[in-house]
Amino acid sequence: MLADITPVILTFNEAANIGRTLGRLTWARDIVVVDSGSTDETLEIAGRFPNVRVVHRPFDSHAEQWRFATTKTGVSTDWILRLDADHLMEPMLNEEIAGLRPERAVGAYLIAFTYCIDGHPLRASLYPALPVLFRRGHGRFEQDGHTEKLFIDGLVVPLKGRLLHDDRKCLDRWLQNQARYQAYEADKLTSRPWSALSWADRVRRTRVLGPPAVAFHCLIAKGLLFDGKAGFLYTAQRVTADLILSMHLLRRDLGKLGK
Repeated sequence: MLADITPVILTFNEAANIGRTLGRLTWARDIVVVDSGSTDETLEIAGRFPNVRVVHRPFDSHAEQWRFATTKTGVSTDWILRLDADHLMEPMLNEEIAGLRPERAVGAYLIAFTYCIDGHPLRASLYPALPVLFRRGHGRFEQDGHTEKLFIDGLVVPLKGRLLHDDRKCLDRWLQNQARYQAYEADKLTSRPWSALSWADRVRRTRVLGPPAVAFHCLIAKGLLFDGKAGFLYTAQRVTADLILSMHLLRRDLGKLGK
């Protein structure tokens, strides 16, 4: 099965992560890295791996970038493993995928994540399981807030193995990204009818309930209280993201009142 999989990765200034991710993919004959203008050492690091092909494309949206990466870069295998630059394959997952014998009805495999803070794995997170491994031509990307969703044509089968999510980029970069991401989330929350929102998005759209709800959910419901400083840092990140979203929403409210 591994011989019939092409890992595809999107990058932009991922020098802190990309080497560790590619180091876990030595089994792949061909890895496609779609870069959107990195100015750090990302491309230099990627170039050290002989099984990596770098393709350049200016970024417009996550959905468009993934459509291009999976359909316009010469991928010839039947299966695509779509990864962020901070996603790391675990040995158990490698072995599980290697042993797969997918039936024709299977369009994708659902993989859960172990979230890490500077290499410290958390017992839980808010990061959902995703259809990371999918059959080429059986997936459709659509923009969803600041990120994309992959809709699968066919059965989606969960795997037992997990991916590590271990982003080592600096705090300044994280804050800059969140300022941009949460603006897209605000667009999503205000453009959709209340009935079309999930319960979590309804809480977030209240402007005030999101941050405390996230804090309670992370520390108590998910048990991150027992993960020490790593658990508190992850919780602080998620609460900060929701605070930034609330600020975007409130500024929009004030702008409407001023008209």
